[in-house]
Order: sequence, then structure tokens, then C-alpha cells
Amino acid sequence: MSRAEVRVRMLGFLLKCKVGVLVVIFLLVGFTALYELLKPVPNGCTMTYMYPTYIPISTPANESSDKYGLFLYHEGWKKIDFIEHIKKLDGAPVLFIPGNGGSYKQVRSLAAESSRAYEGGPLEENFYQEASFLNVDISNSFKYPTKYKRMLDWFAVDLEGEHSAMDGRILKEHTEYVVYSIHRILDLYKDSREARSQEGADASGSLPNSVILVGHSMGGFVARAAVIHPRLRKSAIETILTLSSPHQAPPVALQPSLGHYFSQVNHEWKKGFMPQAGHAGHTLYGSKLSHVLVISVSGGFYDYQVRSKLASLDGIVPSTNGFMISSSSMKNVWRSMEHQTILWCNQLVIQLSHTLLTLINPENGQPFTSLEKRLLVFTRMLQSGLPQSLGLFKLGESSSASQNLPIDRVKDTSHTTGLQIDGFSFCPPSFHWRGDVLEKDLSIHSTSVTVLAMDGRRRWLDIRNQSSNGKDHFIFVTNLAPCSGVRLHLWAEKRRSLTGDKLSIEKGVLEVTSKMAYIPTGPAPRQIEPGSQTEQAPPSSILILTPEEMQGYQFLTISVAPRPTVSGRPPPAVSMAVGQFFNPKDGEREFSPSLLLRTTYSEEEMLLKEDHNLALNFSFSVSLGVLPVTVSLQTEGCGLKDSADHVDQSSLCRLRCFPTVGLAWDSVSGLHVIPNINSETIIVDSSPAMWDSGQGSDRTIVFLLVDPHCSYKISVGVSLAAAASRFCLLYSSQIIGFMVTGVLFGLMRQAHAWELDLSFPSILEAVELNLRMPRSFLLLAVLPIFASLVMSLYTGHDLPVVSYVSVSMVCYLIANGSLFILIFSSQLIFYMVAILHVFIKRSWLAWQENVCASFLYQIIDFSSILWSLKVVQILRSNPSLVAGFLSISLVCFVHPALGLIVLVFYHSLHCHAALCSFLAASFRSNARRREFNDPNSLSSSFLSQPKSNDALDSLLPIDDSYSSSPNSVKGFGESQLEIFNYKHGILILHLIATLMFIPSLVAWLQRIGMGSSFPWFIDSVVCIGIIVHGLSGSRPDTYFLSIPLPFIRRTEVSLSLVFLLSGYYSFLCALAASPYKALYAMAAIGAISLAFRIIDRYREVRSSHHKTNRKHSHRH
Repeated sequence: MSRAEVRVRMLGFLLKCKVGVLVVIFLLVGFTALYELLKPVPNGCTMTYMYPTYIPISTPANESSDKYGLFLYHEGWKKIDFIEHIKKLDGAPVLFIPGNGGSYKQVRSLAAESSRAYEGGPLEENFYQEASFLNVDISNSFKYPTKYKRMLDWFAVDLEGEHSAMDGRILKEHTEYVVYSIHRILDLYKDSREARSQEGADASGSLPNSVILVGHSMGGFVARAAVIHPRLRKSAIETILTLSSPHQAPPVALQPSLGHYFSQVNHEWKKGFMPQAGHAGHTLYGSKLSHVLVISVSGGFYDYQVRSKLASLDGIVPSTNGFMISSSSMKNVWRSMEHQTILWCNQLVIQLSHTLLTLINPENGQPFTSLEKRLLVFTRMLQSGLPQSLGLFKLGESSSASQNLPIDRVKDTSHTTGLQIDGFSFCPPSFHWRGDVLEKDLSIHSTSVTVLAMDGRRRWLDIRNQSSNGKDHFIFVTNLAPCSGVRLHLWAEKRRSLTGDKLSIEKGVLEVTSKMAYIPTGPAPRQIEPGSQTEQAPPSSILILTPEEMQGYQFLTISVAPRPTVSGRPPPAVSMAVGQFFNPKDGEREFSPSLLLRTTYSEEEMLLKEDHNLALNFSFSVSLGVLPVTVSLQTEGCGLKDSADHVDQSSLCRLRCFPTVGLAWDSVSGLHVIPNINSETIIVDSSPAMWDSGQGSDRTIVFLLVDPHCSYKISVGVSLAAAASRFCLLYSSQIIGFMVTGVLFGLMRQAHAWELDLSFPSILEAVELNLRMPRSFLLLAVLPIFASLVMSLYTGHDLPVVSYVSVSMVCYLIANGSLFILIFSSQLIFYMVAILHVFIKRSWLAWQENVCASFLYQIIDFSSILWSLKVVQILRSNPSLVAGFLSISLVCFVHPALGLIVLVFYHSLHCHAALCSFLAASFRSNARRREFNDPNSLSSSFLSQPKSNDALDSLLPIDDSYSSSPNSVKGFGESQLEIFNYKHGILILHLIATLMFIPSLVAWLQRIGMGSSFPWFIDSVVCIGIIVHGLSGSRPDTYFLSIPLPFIRRTEVSLSLVFLLSGYYSFLCALAASPYKALYAMAAIGAISLAFRIIDRYREVRSSHHKTNRKHSHRH
């Protein structure tokens, strides 16, 4: 064996090993992700209970809307008269729109809690006084209600539980019915007022001019689509609240009409916020959608169906008209939840109910018409000031999590002598202290200060002395209530100790209590015995002061309110406060990508000694949305000893050290709070490394608030199971698009081999060769990624290059691994069926000679009369015509998936026939080769050959089956194998296209009997192009076009070049998470193939006509 042959075999072996590794990786990732996704999800939500009644709203006789329904919700267990209840409508209308497969009854949680909130009144006053950077001067513009003026009338549309996330046509029909429902609701209030007036009842109050829309899942997108509907009344929709709704793109963009409808609606929204020009072209008017407010609430990382990236409003709605907030960063909620849980989670439902009731203007009982006031209500009711307090917005101010609000900051400088500071205000007058409340001042000389009880003392800290050595920042955590339990002030100089409210009027003193932000606390501390010491409670508030904010001041005071004693015994020490001057760089730790990958098998450990930084800042270079990490904290010591002088970490340290709190920040999904960390897997709902990702989206910041009095051992390691599940959730669209790309590149290699008359590879071998390093991989994988980077630079988009390239490569390799499994499985099935078919055929032909089979033989002969009919003979002689007519008819008039299924079945029959012919030819060739190699059996084999090969001859052409040469069938067998290999590749390509339409088919089957309409035009056109490609031929014939170009004499556009360009286009579509656009490339291939065939046929006819004319001229 020569060196060249050895080298070729080694390369082939290495390529097989690469394929095996890819298949193993795909199986490991797939099964691990499936195991992780099937695990129950903890959400910590409490159930919402209700007594629902659904009142149907009748449809006028002139309206044809029998397909769907409209209902009015009533909360209460008493039986009511529906007609009388409708006559008394006088609240603010709210319309609930269910999502994919949802029911109108899902409105019950929101409606029931809204009814209870209206009867119980607004939240406690201290809820509205949470101090943060969101403080605004609301004295002149807005005041929180002390009593709700009007209740909310909840309506819900019954969309028959249709799967709107699978079909763009269903989405459009839902939009049209929602527009009708809005008009019906507004007219219903007019009819109710007229009915009350006729009966002499009270008919005062203003009629509603708009309806608040609340949409869940795809219902939120339907609400936005209704705003731009041409038949919608002016200003009929002003406020939209969406719950876990996709806005950027469909959750899985597989159908062209679905992706096109999303793009169309988003384009109209972007255009709607642009200023409109006047008639003369010079005067600019307000934008068409300037009055519309959109609030998007995402479910966080536990929402596996709609990620926060899809729920974002970036690029669609400006920050002046809405924002996106995650449920895990919402005040009083702080929980990530599943896609359906967001509808009934009581913590979230209560928050949203009070928010919607606060929108009602007490003067007219209808929602505020001012966009700024509505935005202010949602901001103050839902958002927390914690990200601003931690200075997290400096990491990504252009991100969707940044809350760029059109609200002026408060600047209270009347009582300061230093720098003017935004966001500070005094505690409200309702939180007042008595004049003698503070007993004694304490001077603190260390960099840390600790409060273990409400002792009624003021602690003085010298800023200039204690903030030396670079420790110029101050952090303060406490579980005392701001204003009522603790107050903090900045002093220009130390003077006579003022008490109580006199600080509010003293010059040179600035109260900074308002900058404290709320942290959700964990479980209440456990008390060992009545009156004894308890475990430390977790912090509930945090304050961070920067050097710029403390500039011009010399002292910082911490005033703690006293707590009354009970029966002469002091209360349990459940109060806690810890402050510290620190250097932020001391607590910083950078986790590079290589370090994170190393922690997959060996955890990174850190030891914190006592008197460490209270705030630790961990920066992860790879987003925790892709590589979630498990953080474990183990207490090593706390300076306390028991009677035997042994450190008791299990009990004594819990009496001194407060529980650790984690704050994870991501520029896409916002803030995630993890209270009481012992061993937690930290995940953020980020979708980094995508084409539309911005710089900084691939990083995650984690703050750990750790008690400085205790020492800890911290372990950090990547959770592979969570990483696998996150990867499959985030990049499933890219993987599907790359699978189409892999098949197109494989067909390109097959066509190229045919054009050069080389050995024709199977589709499995072609995909393997496309992964060969370095030339093939660089040309087919690296080049399109590099082209996308160049395009992003041209558009001015700043991509995170390293993570973007790495994740794209991994997605491409995993897609090829899944493609190998699909191709190998289908090829194995074809071979098994073909071998079985050949065996049964040979056995059947041998059995026909038996006399016992004469009766069955007569039945077969009688049935052959049917096959002799003229119509049947025409259909049998033109199977492509039958398949094309049937599939195109189904695509145009029934459903595209049915036509593609017929096409796949047609490909399967062709593959089966070609493979059976190849196997039969191979069997006969082997048999004849054995006979020619045995001289003693030449004469007997010559006499018995026609009889012995009858079973194989029936599967072969007549001219090839009776040759005496052992090599006479070699050309035929190879040609049949080439036909099988090429048709198998086309089958895999069109099978993937069919699977992309299967979700839409499921939605269509649900609607059978409901009067469904014709398929969308774009779906039909795309599928017709795919069908034309499938019927264009059984081999990649070298059709080409000669296109004259400048400076180039002839340019041949072959089929391999068409497949290559289509693969590049599909690759870019996969990078953009739009796999449905790869179907456009398939349709274009069909159109080009048809054009090639027509032009080639025209050339043949023209050539034959020219030869005929030459013969005629020679005769004359």
C-alpha cells in the first residue's frame, strides 16, 4: 500500500472520528438539556383564589363574529342577573387577550385580585416611599391615591384556544377580532348609559374613550398588532401591558408568514414613532403612536418559551413610551416564573392589580390621558431603585434593562453646602421622630460600624479620616426600615447634636436616607428561645455612597430609632445594620472564559478572612445566561467560641453573621436577587452572542453582600446541566438554520463532484467532507461568520466578537451533529426496507411457481385489469406530474405542510426504487462473478442462468439483466446508487422544510370545522418553489447559464454555485435567528433549477431544429 493511500485512509479515519465526536456531543447536550428542562421549577409563588363568573357579551346582528367570543368577568359567589349587571357598567374597561393555546378564563386571577384591591384600597403608604434614584417631584404632577376612584371592568376574548404562535394567519385573525372587541366594549358602555337613562337611573360620569389591553404570550403581540390596524378607532388603545410576550420575533421562527407578520407589525411600530411631516413638507407633527404606552413583563430565566430577549422592546418602542421589566426584578415580586405561572402568581398579580388601579384618574374615573403620568405610575409601582443605587446602569445604559425615563431628577440643595446631588430628599413628614428619641452619640473610629439592636443612638463617622487608603466608598446594609427605623445624614461639620425633625431645617446637613434601596429578604430568623438571641436576619435595604456624593461633607451619621421594651425585658436582637468604608477594587474578581471552562471539572475556591469587603464584585466574562455558575459559601469562622473553646460554625456564627445576599445584573434582563445564598445556581435570562447583541451583553455582574465579621470559603463552578438546557433554549433557532445550511453545502459538494465527473459522494459523506480542516471549514463556516462581522461594522453595530464567534461555531457543529444522526437514521431505514423488499420479491417470484399459489395468481391477474386502463397508464408513466399536481394543489388550497409531505413521500419512493435496483444489481453481479471464477460451473450456470436470476431480473432493466458479462451491470448499479445519494440529499433538505411547517399544520388541524381560509400567499409561493426543486430531476445535471459580465468573457453559473450561495444565505439567516428565511433559499433553488431546465430544453430544441434545416438544405 502506497503512502498516498495510507494518508487518504488516515484522513478518512480522522474524519469519521470527528463525526463520532460531534454525534456524541449532540447526544450528551440533548439528553442533559432534556433532563434539566423536565425537572420541576421552583417559583415560590402563592396561588390566587377566586369565585369567577363569565358573562357572555352578545354580538349585534350585523356583525359576523361567531367564530370567537367576548366575555365580561364578575367576581363573587352570589348569582347575578347578566343583563342588569351589564347595564351597571361604569368602571374602566380592561381587555384580556390570551396567548398560544390559552383560554379566556385565564383572566380570573388578575380580575379577582383587582376586585379585592379596589375594595381594600391602595397599598400602605411606606410602599410608595421606597427611596431610590427614581425619586421625582410629584407634588405638582401626580399624587398617589388614598382611595381608588373606579374599579376595573375586566373583559376577555375567547379565541378557542388556537395555537397562534404557530401560524401567522391565525395571528392576523385574532388581531381583527380584538379590534372588533374593543369597538364592541366601547359601544357597550354607551348602550349601558342609555339603558340607565331610560330607566331613570344615575347615568353620570364620563364614558371611556380607550380600553387598557393586557395580553399574555402571543396575546401581547396581538395587542400591539391591533394598535396599527387600519380599522381601529382613534385613541381606542393607549395603554398595553404584556405578560411574557414576544415582541422582537416569534419564539421559534419556522413559518415564513409568521416571521413576515412579525416583521410587518414591528416595521409599522417603528414608523409610527417617527415625526410626521405636514402637507407642505416642512412642518412636523407628533408621531402617530406618541400617545401609546407599552409595558412588557418577562418571566425571567424560568420562562422557557419566551426569553427576556424576545420580550424586550428595544428598537420597537422608545424609552419615552415604555420599558421591559423582568418579574425577578419587580418590586414585591423578585421571582422568576414559568410561562403560565405569570398569570396566577399572587405576588405578581397583586402588584399589577394595584398598578392598573393607580392609572385611573380620580377626577373622571378613566385612565390618565397624559403619557408621562401613566409612565410614572408604572415606573414607581414596578421598578426598583436597586440597580441605580448600585451604579449598574453604567455597565449598559443602552440596554433594555436601563430605565431611561423622561422624568426630571429632584435636586434638593436648599440645605446643603457641598455638591448638588440628584435623587436625595428628606423622609416624608409621616415618618417623624420625637425630639428626645436619641439618647447618646457614639463616635466610630474604625472603617466598619455594626448595629445589633435598635438602641436609639446616633453614630458619627469621620469621612475624611476613615475613608483614607483608597477606601473612599461607603456601603450600608440593614434590615431596619428606612426613615422609621434608621436615618443617615451627611454633615459639613460636627456641631451640637440635633434630634428628631430639627435636622430637616438645619443648614449644612443632607439626609441621604432616601437613597436606600429595598432588597427582598429571605425567611424570618429563627429564635432559639423566648427572649434569647436569635439568628441574624438578612438585610432588607442597601445604601452606597460614592466619593462624588460625599464631597463637601466631613461626617456621616447613622441614627437608629429606639425600640420599646416588653415586660421590662429587652426585645430579641433581630435588628441589624452594618456599614463600611471600602475600596471597590479590593472586592473585585474577574472570571475569564478560560477560568470558567476550567471550573466545569474543578471548582474555583476563594478564602475570605475576617474584616473583608462587605460587597464583593464578581465579573463574569461569559454571560451566566449561557454558562450558569453554582456559588457555594461555607462559614469558616466568626470570632465566637463555645465553652470548650471550639468554633461552632453551625449555630454560633448564625447569631453574628447575617445571611449572604446575591445580586446578579445582566444588561438584557436586569436585576436578579438571590437571598440567603448557601449553594445556589445563579442564572440570568440573557441571550448573548447573537447578531443583534450589543457590547457588554456577554458579561454578568454578581454582587455578594457578605458579613465582614465572618470568614468564608467561596466555591464557584459552572453547572453543565444548566448550561446545556440554556444553550438549547437560547440557540435552537440558530441550530435549525444551520441544519439547513449543512444540507445545502452537502448538495453543493455532490453537484460539484457530478460536474467534474468525480466520485459521487453520499449526502453523509458530503457533510463529513464539509467539516474537513482547514480549507472546507474555513470556506463554509468561518467565511460567513466573518462576513456577518463586516456587515455589523458597516451598520454601526458593536458585536461582542469573541463570544459571538465562539457560540456561532458551537451551534454550527451541534447542528452538523444532529444532521449526521438524521441522515444516518434515514439511510439505515432505506437500506433495511430495500433489502427486505428484494428478499420478499425473490421469495414471491419463487412462490408463484407453486401450484398452491394459482388461486392468488388469478386474483392478481384479475386486478391487473385496473392497471391496464388508459388513465392509470398515463399516471404511472408520469409520476412527477401526479406528485406535482397533488402537492401544489394541497399547498395552494389546503395547507403547505400537506403538499410538502406528498413531496417527501415522492422522494422516498424514488430513493427506495433506486436503492432496490442497486442492491439487485449488486447481488446479481456478485453471483455472476462467483460463477465466472469457478470453471467447473460455467456450463451449468449458462444453462440455468435465466431461471435462477428471474427474481433479480424483475428489478432491473431488460437490456441489462441478460448479459453474460459479470461487469455489464457495473455502470447501471453505480448510476442507481448516485441517483439514490442525490435524491436522499434532496429528501433530507425537504424533510427539514416539512418539519418546519408541522407546528402550523397542528394549529390548522385544530381549526378543522371552524371555516379556515386559504393559506397565506407567501407560504404557498415558497412551498411551490420547494416542490419545483424536488421535481426538477433525479440527478444534478450540469445545466448552466452563460452570463456576459464586464471584463469577463463567459461566466458559468452551475448548480453547485447556486447551492453554495444558498448555503451562505441560510448561514446568515441562522446567525440572525431567522431560520424561516432559509426556506426562501430553497424556493430560489427551485426557481433557478426550473430556469436551467427550460433553457437547456430550449437549447436542445434549437439545436435539433438547426440540424434538421441543414439536412433539408443538403438534399436540395
